[in-house]
Amino acid sequence: MTADGVVARLESGMTLGIGGWGSRRKPMALVRALLRSGLTDLTVVSCGGPDVGLLAAAGKIRRLVTPFVTLDSVPLEPHFRAARERGALELTELDEAMFLWGLTAAGQRLPFMPVRAGLGSDVLRVNPHLRTVTSPYEDGEVLAAAPALRLDAALVHLNRADARGNAQYLGPDPYFDDLFCEAADTAYVSCERIVDGEELARAGCPQTLLVSRMFVSGVVEAPRGAHFTSCVPDYGRDEAFQRAYVRAAADPDTWAAFVKRFLSGDEDDYRAAVAAFTEEAGESEESEESKPAAAGTTAEERR
Repeated sequence: MTADGVVARLESGMTLGIGGWGSRRKPMALVRALLRSGLTDLTVVSCGGPDVGLLAAAGKIRRLVTPFVTLDSVPLEPHFRAARERGALELTELDEAMFLWGLTAAGQRLPFMPVRAGLGSDVLRVNPHLRTVTSPYEDGEVLAAAPALRLDAALVHLNRADARGNAQYLGPDPYFDDLFCEAADTAYVSCERIVDGEELARAGCPQTLLVSRMFVSGVVEAPRGAHFTSCVPDYGRDEAFQRAYVRAAADPDTWAAFVKRFLSGDEDDYRAAVAAFTEEAGESEESEESKPAAAGTTAEERR
């Protein structure tokens, strides 16, 4: 499949789960395909990062369900913050454990999961639709009822996958990608490389085979498909590009120029634009390092 082929199967008004975590292993090639589409009025369920920011900036999110939205090295995603400040989207903010168990409940086709997370906090106050349940056993404990986060479709990015949809992570953390796929009616995996089953077995232990083909509807080979987020060990976060993204978000004209340069074409155009940006950034860094240092400063401090 192609990224655009995946998006062609989606519809406006759907509830989409987006895997990854903050600015880590996000299915950005699929997100960019969403940006190129006419889809709108989406409910997005995500441990949010630039996926949420880009979709919010494009006006495609009606409702967001999330425990956080961050760029990791930048604490708060700028487009998300701007969308919240102007009331452009509805927010359901959950405790991380409630989010985890909400996906788990959906994957097991249960209406909710009882959890202690959120009790004694403002989560229940700011989300009046959330309910508590009382244990039917002797303890009579009152627990929060984390509602099932049922998804129409899930989009995730893994390091490797076979053509049937078995997908493997090779980095330090699985995040919730398997739970997103299990909670969804359809799930689509993008990956750095499509390989055969033997190579999956050689690359890592069985526990790294995070996503089973039985939950996957399609696979997209998307080299550097998580850029500018990280996809360890294949590549780290492109911090220079992320800083440029954040700077552009601060000004409408600068953002329009960013969109024109990086987001107005297809994925090949994006890769070419990023390659040119990387070359320019490298030349700028070399030029800065060649300048004589002021007394008591380093090249890093000058940057």
